[in-house]
Amino acid sequence: MNLRRLTPSVCLLALLAACSEPQAESAGTGTTDGTGGPDSTGTDPTTGTSSDVTGPEPTTSTTDPGTTGDPEPPPEPEAFSVLQDIVFYDGYAGTVDEPIPEGVIRHRNDLVATRFGDDMLAKIQTTLTLGVIVGALCDNYDRIGAVHLALVPKGAQTYDPAEVDRLEVARFITPFMDMNKHPMTVPYEWQASNLVPILKDPELLAEYDFWFELMIFGVPYAANEEVAGCAGRNDTQLGTLLLYTDSKQPAPQFDTLVPVAIGQEFNNYAEGASDELGTTRKTVTFELPADTANAQLVLITSNHGANAGGEEYIRRDHFVYLDGKLLHVYKPGRPTCEPFRVYNTQPNGIYGPYKQSDEAWQSFSNWCPGDVIDTRILPWGSAKAGPHEFVIEVPDATFADNQGNFPFSLYVQAE
Repeated sequence: MNLRRLTPSVCLLALLAACSEPQAESAGTGTTDGTGGPDSTGTDPTTGTSSDVTGPEPTTSTTDPGTTGDPEPPPEPEAFSVLQDIVFYDGYAGTVDEPIPEGVIRHRNDLVATRFGDDMLAKIQTTLTLGVIVGALCDNYDRIGAVHLALVPKGAQTYDPAEVDRLEVARFITPFMDMNKHPMTVPYEWQASNLVPILKDPELLAEYDFWFELMIFGVPYAANEEVAGCAGRNDTQLGTLLLYTDSKQPAPQFDTLVPVAIGQEFNNYAEGASDELGTTRKTVTFELPADTANAQLVLITSNHGANAGGEEYIRRDHFVYLDGKLLHVYKPGRPTCEPFRVYNTQPNGIYGPYKQSDEAWQSFSNWCPGDVIDTRILPWGSAKAGPHEFVIEVPDATFADNQGNFPFSLYVQAE
């Protein structure tokens, strides 16, 4: 695979439930298969389910009428943990020196990583689903989290995240959770079969080890005062990363990967966060090494700013342009956040004591505490080798009092 630099969900939800405590049927789900319609590739948040961990029966292979012998059965689905019950700590404090499982490194209090070893690589089939479980500790507010895939020089025992290529492959928001109340965990899920051609690429595997990163930001200061048992503590959440894979569908066919941006600032007031101060328009360029008949962009953004008049509470149209042509328009936000109320066990100003109408939720919420942030796969089609220009613009954004941010991640796949 060319690496260029800048110029089945039901089964995994059952595993999530099996690895934690019984969950509601509203577990947050997201998809990266590009089938979610023109506005979003996220699935309806009310459709998450918890079912038997054995999952659906694999499809039966058939042989050509002219052949003899028994058909080759498909491999059994695989579900396994990559990171298990990792404790996260105060994201603003110096990195702690607390015990961590063997094979896991702590880059920061809010960021851990582990090498995706040959034994786990061998399990990957043609589809892939990511799952995360967040457990409540001493942070009772809604925070941002993410899953990253890092491409680390072969054989390295550690690495600096700022010095290697990394992809953000999933993002989520934690609920307001009191660690003394049930449910004490929340599950998330994303369809991520577009990662299969990356994880299976022989050229990348010859040069790099893949490391999965789990990031969960948190601070304990409110919980120190408000949650029983949290006085003096700086542990914020528990995190688990799971994978589910089977052979029910062919893997996407891509052989070129272009990391473009991961968690870049995007606002109208900080130097370098937009094309020009006062505008919410960001331009980045990248290069394709060869002509392609099929390419796609993988985009993640979320709107933050909890101050009065903040961007977190105002739905805005987002416009995506590629080489000067409009490629996609979307407005973040779910029809309702009620499916995630069950996970918000700490009283808060978002959910309140009573159920809200769909219209009420749509009047202010860009995302739901306890839900995934959509991973948007944008089909591009054929493209020529050479430089290309990507632009994302949110022209109505104001960022009241110079607060808020739309963290922006992007990578390109082509064949």
